[in-house]
Amino acid sequence: MALTALDSGEEAHFARHDLLRSGLLWALAAVLFLVAAVVVHPDLRFMFSAGGLMVLLAGGVNWTYARWRQRHKSKVSEALGAMIALGPHQQFLSDSQGRILAANRAGQAGAGPADTLAGCLERELADAEGLVGALLLRAAETGAAQEVIPRRDGRLELHVIRLTEGYFQWQVEREVVLVERERAGVPRLPMLTVSAKGAILFMNAAARDVIGGRRTALRDVFGDGGPRIGEVNTVVTERGGQQCLVADFTIGAGRREIYLLPTEAPMPAGGTAHFEGLPVALLKIAIDGRVLSANRAARDLIHTPLGPRTDISVLMEGLGRSIQDWLAEAAAGHGKHHSEFLRLTRKDREVFVQVNLSRAVEGGDIVLIAVLSDATELKSLEAQFVQSQKMQAIGQLAGGVAHDFNNLLTAISGHCDLLLLRHDQGDPDYGDLMQINQNTNRAAALVGQLLAFSRKQNLRPEVLDLRDTLADLTHLLNRLVSEKVRLTLIHDPELEAVRADKRQLEQVLMNLVVNARDAMPSGGEVTIQTERLRLREPLERDRATVPPGDYVCVRVRDEGVGIPPDKLQKVFEPFFTTKRTGEGTGLGLSTAYGIVKQTGGYIFVDSTEGEGTCFTLIFPKHDLYEHPAPGKIAQPAARPTAPKGGVVLLVEDEAPVRSFASRALRLRGLTVLEAGSGEEALELLEDEDLAIDLFVSDVVMPGVDGPGWVTQARESRPEVKVIFMSGYAEESFSDKQARIANSVFLPKPFSLTDLTSLVLDQLPPEPAAPPADPAPAAQEMLS
Repeated sequence: MALTALDSGEEAHFARHDLLRSGLLWALAAVLFLVAAVVVHPDLRFMFSAGGLMVLLAGGVNWTYARWRQRHKSKVSEALGAMIALGPHQQFLSDSQGRILAANRAGQAGAGPADTLAGCLERELADAEGLVGALLLRAAETGAAQEVIPRRDGRLELHVIRLTEGYFQWQVEREVVLVERERAGVPRLPMLTVSAKGAILFMNAAARDVIGGRRTALRDVFGDGGPRIGEVNTVVTERGGQQCLVADFTIGAGRREIYLLPTEAPMPAGGTAHFEGLPVALLKIAIDGRVLSANRAARDLIHTPLGPRTDISVLMEGLGRSIQDWLAEAAAGHGKHHSEFLRLTRKDREVFVQVNLSRAVEGGDIVLIAVLSDATELKSLEAQFVQSQKMQAIGQLAGGVAHDFNNLLTAISGHCDLLLLRHDQGDPDYGDLMQINQNTNRAAALVGQLLAFSRKQNLRPEVLDLRDTLADLTHLLNRLVSEKVRLTLIHDPELEAVRADKRQLEQVLMNLVVNARDAMPSGGEVTIQTERLRLREPLERDRATVPPGDYVCVRVRDEGVGIPPDKLQKVFEPFFTTKRTGEGTGLGLSTAYGIVKQTGGYIFVDSTEGEGTCFTLIFPKHDLYEHPAPGKIAQPAARPTAPKGGVVLLVEDEAPVRSFASRALRLRGLTVLEAGSGEEALELLEDEDLAIDLFVSDVVMPGVDGPGWVTQARESRPEVKVIFMSGYAEESFSDKQARIANSVFLPKPFSLTDLTSLVLDQLPPEPAAPPADPAPAAQEMLS
C-alpha cells in the first residue's frame, strides 16, 4: 500500500487553465500583429505592433510563472506525502466501509495482512467492527470523530476525519507512544479518566507518580466530597496530602478526564484558584502549546470543544509566525510584550481576541497563563478602515487606467473614422476597418465598467419615474431570465421621482436580475419591488449611515441558494465571485455599487442560505438634489448638412488625439490652431488680433490644466465658448466647470461625428445676409 494523491486532477486543471491563458494571450498578440500588417497608417501600425509585443511578453511571463508554480506545488506535494508516510503514528486512508486503501509506513507495519480497520484492531478491541462502524457514521455526519479506549497498559486513541465523499483518514495512537514522549523529556500532566459513576478507568504514569500507585475510585483520591473543579484540592497520596489545582474535560459517553496541577503553596478556596467563575477568559497553556485548563468564560468565547490534547494553534490563527515560537519566547521570559491579536477558528462567526501571555511556575514546571479579550469590534473598525483604503486605492488605479485607455481608444477610433471616410463598402479594407471600429466600442464598454467601479464615470442624470423605467426594461429582463424563472414587478402607486442616469441604472438592475437568475438553477421567482421610504431617524447598517429624509427604495429579491455569511461582506469587492471559473468576472456587483454610490444612493444586501437573497437600493427623491446650471455634459447634435467656417483653438497634450481632432475639424472647413499644453495656448492668445470662435480643451494636462488656462483666457475673451474633453470627469473638475459659463463636456472616447457635430453646434451663428431690395422683383412681377 502507498499514499495516493487525491488532488492530481485539480492540479492538472490549473495547469491546463494556465496554458490556455498563455495560448489566448499569444493568439491575441498574433491578431494584433496581423492588424498591424494590414493597416496602412504608420501611427496605427506602430501602435498595434507595440500592443502585440506587450501581449506576447505577457503570455511568456504567464507561461513561465505557471511552469514555476507547477514545479513548486509538485515539490510541496512530495514533501507532504513524505511527512505523512514517515510520521510516527499509524495513519490509514479508508472508504466508507472501513476498507484500507492506503497507509503510511507505521500503518503498514501494524496492519499486517488485514484489509480493514476492524481487522487491524481486532486483536486490541473486543468489538472492533462495531466501534469502527460507529466512528465512520459520526465522521460522515459531523466531519470528524474520536474515541479513547482505556487499556491495562495504557490507552488507545482513534481519530477519524472525513476528507471527501467516501474517503476517511484514520490516526491510531497508543499509550506506548505517550510513554516514550515522557522518556524523551516532554512533560505530562497527571491525568485520570473516570466514568459517570466516579470509577477511575485509567491513570497515566504522571498521576501514578503523584498519588503513589493505582486507585479505583475518585473517593480514594479526593475523599468523600469529590473533586472541586477549578479550585485547589487536597489529593490523598502515599506521602500525605498534596495540594493540586483540578481541571476536567468531557470526552464523551459520560466519561471525563481530570487533570491535577500540583502547586508549591496552598491557594485559598474562593481565591485565584476559583477561576472557573471569573468573568475574564483564562487559559492555562503548557509550553508545548497544549491547553491545560480553561475557565467558563474562555470556553464560551472559544466556542470549540476542548480535549486533553487540544493545541492552542487549533483554536486560534492569524499570528503571522509560528505560535510555538511565540509561546517559547514568553516561557523563556524574553521581552516584556507578549500580547497578540488572533482570530478564533470557531465556525459560527468571526471572532478576534487579544491574547496576553504571562509566565508562571507550578510544581517546578513552567506554564503560561493566557488572558483573552474580545477584540472583534476593534478589528471590525480596523477592517473598515483598511477596506476603505483598499477600495480607494483600487478605484484610483482603475480610474487612472481607464483615463489612459480612453485616450488610446479615442485616437484609434478617430483615425479609424478618418480611414472610413476614404473607403466605401465595396473596398477590400472596409470590413477590417469596421472590425477595428466595433472592437474599439467593446473596449470602451469595458473601460466604462472600470470607471463605474471607481465612481469616475460621466453620468448623464435625468429625472426618472422608476415605474416607467422598469416598464421599459421589462421586455429585456424577461429575455435575460430563463423559462423556469418568473419575473414579478410590484410598484408603490405614489412613488416619488429620482434623478439618475437611466442607462447606468438599467445596468444595475440587469446585473442584479442576472445574479438572481444564476442563484436559482432549478427555477423560482425574482421580485422587483418599489416603494416610498421615509426615515425619521438615521439608518445605520453595513458600515453606512443613511440620513433622515424621503427616499425611493428598490428591492430585488430571489429564492436562490443564498450567500454564506462569511462571503456576504465581500460581494461588493472587485473581482470577488462565487461562480465557477469562466462564469463571472467579479465586476458586476462592484460596478453596481460604484454606480449607486456615484448617484448618491445606497445599496445593501441581506441573504439566508437556502432561502434567497435581497438587494436593497435606496435613492433620495428628486427634490433632495441641487443642480448647478452651467457645465452640463453635451449631447452631440445631428450632423450639419453644410460646413460653416470658424476658428477653433484645440488644446490636447496627447499627440494622437490632437492629430485626429485637428484633421476631423479641418475636414469640416474649420481653421484649427493646435496647442500641446495650457501654457502654449495662453502664448497663442497673447496676439490680440487673433480671432478665436471656440476653445476645445482637454481637462487633465501637465502644468496648467484645462479649466485653469480657460479661466485666464476668459479674462480677455469672455464671449468665447469652450468644450472640455476628458477620459473621466474628476470630482474636483465638476466644481471648476460649474464656475465656467458657456461650457459643455465631451467624454472620451468620442467619434469623428460626435466631435464635429458638437463643435459646429457650439460655434457662433454666421451673420445673416442683408435683405434683398424688393423693387426689382416688384417691377418684374408688374411686367
